[in-house]
This record gives sequence, C-alpha cells and structure tokens, in this order.
Amino acid sequence: MSGDWTTGTEAIVYQSCAACGAIQYFRRTFCVGCGAPDPVEKRASGEGTVYAASLVCRAATPQTRAHIPYNIVLIDTREGFRMMAHGDNDLAIGDEVTARFAQFAGHLVPYFEKAKS
Repeated sequence: MSGDWTTGTEAIVYQSCAACGAIQYFRRTFCVGCGAPDPVEKRASGEGTVYAASLVCRAATPQTRAHIPYNIVLIDTREGFRMMAHGDNDLAIGDEVTARFAQFAGHLVPYFEKAKS
C-alpha cells in the first residue's frame, strides 16, 4: 500500500495480522499480538466514535500558536483501533465522526468532524 497521512497522502492506514487477526495502528514489521511477520496494510474508512477530547488552549510551539484553540481527540475507529487526531472544537465523547485531512503547523493531519446524519 502506498503512503498515508504521515507521508502526505490523504489516507489512514492500519495493519491486520493474517495469522491471528489482530489489528494495530502503528506500522510494524510484525504483529504485536502474536509476533507473526508482515501484517497486511489496509486503508481505514475514516469513520469512528470520539473516545476522549482535549481542547488545547496554550500553544506548545510557535508553529501551533495560530491554531489555538484546537481539539485533540482519541477516536475509536470502525475498524477497531484507537487513534489520536485533531477534530472540531465542539466534539464530545460519544460523537460519531468522519475524517477529512487538514494542514496543521505545516503538516497534513487527520481531522475529525461530526458525521452527517
């Protein structure tokens, strides 16, 4: 599979183990569940549910100052992994969300917003 948001492509990629079925978000050359080599890369749907949200009101770096306030969210994805991302400031725990991609401090990042009803 070609790149994902970490390489500038508008995609969220995760891995699935052919041996045990475990799902993992951070790319590795092995399955963290059973140790089998070469988990299969898959593209996520970008759909999920907000698990946690934290509104950042103080810039960590000069580059992030222009974005204050911004929301950091943990998303339980439809595929079964949890990821950290940016999201709309009004997101709350339990909100159904969908991903788009946005520039943040010069980098492409996943950005979640409430799913359309």
